[in-house]
Amino acid sequence: MKKFIVCYTLENDIKREKIIKGPDVKKEDVLQDVLDKIVRSNYFIAKTDQGEYRINSSLIRYIQVLHELHCFKYHPDHQ
Repeated sequence: MKKFIVCYTLENDIKREKIIKGPDVKKEDVLQDVLDKIVRSNYFIAKTDQGEYRINSSLIRYIQVLHELHCFKYHPDHQ
């Protein structure tokens, strides 16, 4: 699994959302998913560190997929 950080620059704020996708997903795929979500609806919910945040699509000025992290589940039997 990969964790992506998507940064939404709004008119007067910046929100960061963590998105977890499969191991073969690229940054470009995540960006396209976000753009499709924005085109489909006037508002959408972003899950930020401070909780869920409702974003008005018309206030978005810039979107960037900051980086990706590989997520591994820790299992106590593996060291």
